[in-house]
Amino acid sequence: MNRKAKYLLGSFAIGCLLTATASASEAAELNIIIEEVPEYDIVRELSKEFTKAHPDITITFDAMPFDAMRDKILTSSLAPSAVYDVIIVDNPWMQQFARAGYLEELDGRIAESQGYDFEDFIEPIRNVGVVDGKIYGVPYYNYALGLIVRQDIFDEKGLTVPSNLEDYVSVVKELTTDGMAGVAMQPQRGYKIMEEWKNWLYATGGEVTDESGNVTIDSPEAAQALNLYIETYKAAAPEGSLNWGFDEALRAVASGRAATMLSYNWMLPTLNKKDGIAGDLAGKFKLYEVPGGKAVLGAWHWSVTANSEQKDAAWQFVSWITSKQVDKQRVIAGGAPMRTSVVSDPEVWEQGFGEEYYKTVLSILEDAAPLATGNSAEEVIEIVGTELSAAVSEQKSVEDALKDAARRVERAQ
Repeated sequence: MNRKAKYLLGSFAIGCLLTATASASEAAELNIIIEEVPEYDIVRELSKEFTKAHPDITITFDAMPFDAMRDKILTSSLAPSAVYDVIIVDNPWMQQFARAGYLEELDGRIAESQGYDFEDFIEPIRNVGVVDGKIYGVPYYNYALGLIVRQDIFDEKGLTVPSNLEDYVSVVKELTTDGMAGVAMQPQRGYKIMEEWKNWLYATGGEVTDESGNVTIDSPEAAQALNLYIETYKAAAPEGSLNWGFDEALRAVASGRAATMLSYNWMLPTLNKKDGIAGDLAGKFKLYEVPGGKAVLGAWHWSVTANSEQKDAAWQFVSWITSKQVDKQRVIAGGAPMRTSVVSDPEVWEQGFGEEYYKTVLSILEDAAPLATGNSAEEVIEIVGTELSAAVSEQKSVEDALKDAARRVERAQ
């Protein structure tokens, strides 16, 4: 039985279970804003089972690109009556949205949902949805970063996959030839370089701010991370890739023009998929923790809007799509893992992408930290990402770029 058939059978079983146990619901029409990515396709298919079990609840997804979402959410949240009953919230938005009063507190609803087991969500991910001690979001999917390598090349050359930053820099230089770059990087100004470089910052022991909120982006650790990043870009990244983001880096690795990349952990199944983007290279890629171990964590959460008039139905859907049973089917179908019980389930290993992959993902997630937090997280990402780009493109020295980043972050907080 192939994966799709098993997935459909699982969905059928969930539908039957919910049909048998569902209580009568008040009629409701839920509007849900969601990013138009492959994860949405899985959610949309699974949701058909929810509407079968809850015929009085109508679900309308408003799927759109990332860049269009934030403004629409803010407009809906500021209106007397919500346009959206359920929204997905990116981790840099969570604290700002919760403290602004846009999101419904979920502690009581979670406590009353029998068998929901909020603690089963992997801790760094579930903590993103907790603001000032209250739960405002439950995990939807993660985009924590890992190290993706061409394992066949490492094996042919007898190279060990590096576990620290200095060894990584050395290895990707050694892998670089006239026909292949050692690493496909994403030094694009703003979000992308910040997302990639912060893994390097973690590897040197640095942070943007300390636990008391003091700005530390101009620390010696940050300077070391940025100097190594620039050295690597110049020596081992494809020529002319200064403005590359995620898509360009992925295509370089998938086409055999680069041997490694730091990317979202769930890109491994995409690269290894038969008849997929990597063509004949499918099956040659392997996922590891980022050099240094601590990874940047990106995460989306489901939230119920505070001004929704359908909060009971909204939570009914959110608690269903994130339940253990449905989450298992979502992950088997290719969704990003969120729950410890699901990522540790031998049935998921067998029907999904293998035990080694899921164990590596769990290791990545357990030692990951958000890209940015706080009410000004979006602005901080843009500030630091702009200054990093200025240093890589040699418009500023490393020292000046980090000092300017520190000054601007302090002003933004």
